[in-house]
Amino acid sequence: MKHCLVVDDSRVIRKVACRILEDLNVRAEEAADTGEALVSCRAKMPDVILLDWGAPPAPGIEFLRGLRREIGGTRPVVVLCTAENDAGQIAEALNAGANEYILKPFDRDALVAKLTDVGLL
Repeated sequence: MKHCLVVDDSRVIRKVACRILEDLNVRAEEAADTGEALVSCRAKMPDVILLDWGAPPAPGIEFLRGLRREIGGTRPVVVLCTAENDAGQIAEALNAGANEYILKPFDRDALVAKLTDVGLL
């Protein structure tokens, strides 16, 4: 079973994403911030990470850059989750190592499409 870490400071977004993932037979884990996410990744690197651009305490982009330097940190597929359709922000994330992005709020169909695009489903 694939493993996904959902990193978002919004409890509602984490719960919705986890419910969708579990319905897709993907084991979902939550992290309320990037510090918690880093601890989780160091314990067991997930297959995919849904990463909020603005997750505190470090912005998602800083977490992403740090993740890619961790042992095994190049392995997870990272899908950046953002509420803004800012081409510069998206390009920065892709250049930092994000594999894909999704606009919030997302629904089941959008998440399935992105996870299919990155080969998780």
